[in-house]
Amino acid sequence: MKNKLKFAAPFVAILAMSCLMTACDQTPNSTQIERRKQEELSMQAVTQVGMPAITNFAEKRMMKDVMELRDKMAPTYTYVMDMNGRYHKICDSLGYGLPYATQYTNPMRVTADTHGITTIPQADPNGLYSPASADGTWIMCLNPKTKRAEPQYIEPHVFVTTFPLSE
Repeated sequence: MKNKLKFAAPFVAILAMSCLMTACDQTPNSTQIERRKQEELSMQAVTQVGMPAITNFAEKRMMKDVMELRDKMAPTYTYVMDMNGRYHKICDSLGYGLPYATQYTNPMRVTADTHGITTIPQADPNGLYSPASADGTWIMCLNPKTKRAEPQYIEPHVFVTTFPLSE
């Protein structure tokens, strides 16, 4: 029970500090007014127009299928395109590539100080801070000699297919 209280105390303090800070300033600022007006307009739009009559959820089903296929690390083929629109095979590969900026952990963490509750960057498990975006892609290429998958970093945009493209 003591451990639970020890972990809950900082959250209670943050919540209390947040409530105190918002209660001190009774005059809404321009951002709060804009947010309230935008919410009123959005409510009018939903009331007058309604929501789309989605019944098949085809796009959600397709996204589920894509995510499940990505999870299987299927055999794939990776290509780059030259300036003339011709494809050049990089390697036989596994999976669909992983954007370089993908992070293993949440890139931000919540913190509280005298200015309120904010988010600040959080290091990855290796102690480094990944960029918010990057052009490279990690591809698990099959080594032609060993047939083992090895990560390769590729800067140009890549095309990953489940079947070889015609020459």
